[in-house]
Amino acid sequence: MAQKGWLFLTDKTRTSQVLAWAFIIVAGVLFYLAPSSAITFLMFLASLLVLYKVPAPVTVKLPVAVVWLCVIMPLAGLQNSYYLDVVTQAGIYVALALGLNIVVGFAGLLDLGYVAFYASGAYLYAIFATTQAGNFIHAPWAHFPVSGMWFWPFLIFAAFLAALLGVLLGFPVLRLRGDYLAIVTLGFGEIIQIVLNNLDKPINITNGPQGLTPIQPPALFGYSMSHPLDFYFIVLVIIVLAITVARRLEASRIGRAWAAMREDELAARSMGVPLVKMKLMAFAIGASFAGMMGVIFAAKQTFVDPSSFSFMESIGILAMIILGGIGNVAGAVVGAVSVVVLQLQILKQLSDYLSYLATQGILNIPSQADPSEYQRMIFGLILILMCIFRSQGILPARRRLASWWERIRSEQTKKQAGESVDAAGS
Repeated sequence: MAQKGWLFLTDKTRTSQVLAWAFIIVAGVLFYLAPSSAITFLMFLASLLVLYKVPAPVTVKLPVAVVWLCVIMPLAGLQNSYYLDVVTQAGIYVALALGLNIVVGFAGLLDLGYVAFYASGAYLYAIFATTQAGNFIHAPWAHFPVSGMWFWPFLIFAAFLAALLGVLLGFPVLRLRGDYLAIVTLGFGEIIQIVLNNLDKPINITNGPQGLTPIQPPALFGYSMSHPLDFYFIVLVIIVLAITVARRLEASRIGRAWAAMREDELAARSMGVPLVKMKLMAFAIGASFAGMMGVIFAAKQTFVDPSSFSFMESIGILAMIILGGIGNVAGAVVGAVSVVVLQLQILKQLSDYLSYLATQGILNIPSQADPSEYQRMIFGLILILMCIFRSQGILPARRRLASWWERIRSEQTKKQAGESVDAAGS
C-alpha cells in the first residue's frame, strides 16, 4: 500500500493499525516503568518490529524509533544495565549480520570464515590498546597502551585491515562457488584462529591462548567512555551507518551487479558484469563491517583471546541472516536480534526457571539433563523448524517472497488440474 494513502484505509485495516500503534505505545511505556521485567523487555523489542511493519510514512515512524532507541532504552538501561548489555551485544551482531548479508545475501558467496575479519579488528586494537605492542615496537616515541582517543582512528584502520584480508581471501577463490567456496573460507577462519593462538613466539604479538587485557576503553575529549550506555550509543551509530550503506549498495549499480552474479554468473559475465571486481568488492565491504565491530567488541570486553572467534561464531552469524531472511537488510537486523535475545534472554531464563523448580523439589531433573546444557540443542531445533516451515526467513527478500508465492500458486494450480482430471475421468 502506498504511503500517501495510509490515512485512507478500510475499517478493518484502520482497526489493525490503531491496535498496532496502541501496542507500540503501551510496550514503550511499560518497559520504561518496569525495566526489570523480561516480559516488558520482549514487548519493547517486539514493538520495534511492529513499528517497522506498520503502514505509515517514514516521517511518522522515524521520530518514534528515535525516541524509543535514544530515550526510552537508555533510561531503562540506567535502571537495568543487563538489558542494556543484551541490546548492545545484539547491536554488535546486527552489524556483523549486515556485513555477512552483503557477501552471502547480495553477492551469493557462502563465507564460513567471516569471524576471521571480526578477530582481525579486535586484535588490531587490543595489541595497541594494551602494553603488548611494546614487545615488538621499541621506538622511543612509542608509548603503549595508546590512549582511548585512538579508538576512533582504529575503527578506520580495522575496517581497512579487514577489507585487505577480504581481498586476499577473495583472490584464491574467484573460480569457486557453493560447497568448495564454503570449505576454503572455513579453512581461512581456522587458519586465523591458529595464527592468533601461536603468534606468541618467537616474538610475542598476540600473547597466544592467554589473550590480551586490560584493553583501553574509548575516550572522547578527555571523557572515558567505559559505561555500558556509552557503548550502546557507539553501537547504535555504527548500526545506522551500516544499514544506510547496505541499503545504498542494494539499490545501486553494484547491488544490481551482485544480484546478477548471484543468480547466474555466466549470464552476468555475458552482460558485461566484471565478476572479479564485484566478488572482491563484496568480500572487502562485508569484511570491513566485521573489522569495525571487532574494535568495539575488544574495547567493550576489555579482554580478547582466540576462543572468542571460533568457527561456531561464524555459524551463529550465518544462522542470523538465514533466520531473518537472506538478502534482506531488515531481515538481517531481525535475525541478529532474535538469535541474541533467544540465547541470552529467553533460553537463559527458561533454564534458570527449570533449575529453580528442580532445587525446590517441584521437578525431578537429573544432573545429566541440566537445562543449561541444552540451550544450543533447543536453538538448533528452532532453526530446523524455521527452515522447514518458513525457509525464506522471518522477513524474506522481495525476490525470495515472490518466488515463494509463485511456487505456492504453481502447486495449487497443479492440484486443481489434477482434481479436474479425476472428476472428468469419473
